[in-house]
Parts: sequence; structure tokens; C-alpha cells
Amino acid sequence: MGGSGSKVKGAWPFSGSGGDSGADGNEQSVARLKGSKNATPFVFTRRSSLYYDEDGDLAHEFYEETVVTKNGRKRSKLKRIQKNLIPQGVVKLDHPCIHVDFPIILCEG
Repeated sequence: MGGSGSKVKGAWPFSGSGGDSGADGNEQSVARLKGSKNATPFVFTRRSSLYYDEDGDLAHEFYEETVVTKNGRKRSKLKRIQKNLIPQGVVKLDHPCIHVDFPIILCEG
């Protein structure tokens, strides 16, 4: 029934084995130790969810106020702007976070 795990077998980002099945279990643990030197469990940057508009303002969403006349009554509506927005890009985090795919249990409660 629909697990959300990856379809790639044995492809942990923090192991150096890359899915190789060694005959000896000790050999696999040595490969995992070698891989842990190359990868860190911390995340230092992330993709921002903020956008710049044409004026250089930075926000999550932009709206434009429009006046609609209906049956002689003026009514103002907010129209969401989705064009001409530039994503902020990659942002450095103030405090490093632990990667979501880190395969070790840190605390059992």
C-alpha cells in the first residue's frame, strides 16, 4: 500500500556502500564508516520560499488591489500576482539542522 520511501535499494546519502552487498557484515560496516567521513548529518543551507517582485520587495505572496464596479457599487478586491516573480534562491541557515534522511535514532522517548 503506498510507502513513501525511496525506490532505490540501499541508497542512503550517509553511507559509502551505495547498495553494495558484501558477503561479510563487518565489511559493510567498514564501508559505512568510510562514508560517514565524507558526508555530514547537518544541513547548512535551504531553498527559500520567498520571492522578489518587480519593485525589489521580498515576500511569500504578492497581491494587487483592484476596484470592481458591480451594479453601480464600487468594491475592492485583492488579486494575487503570480507573474514576474523571482525566487530568492538558496539561503544560509542561522543554525545547522539535522538532515531528514539521517539514519540514526537520536533520542527515544
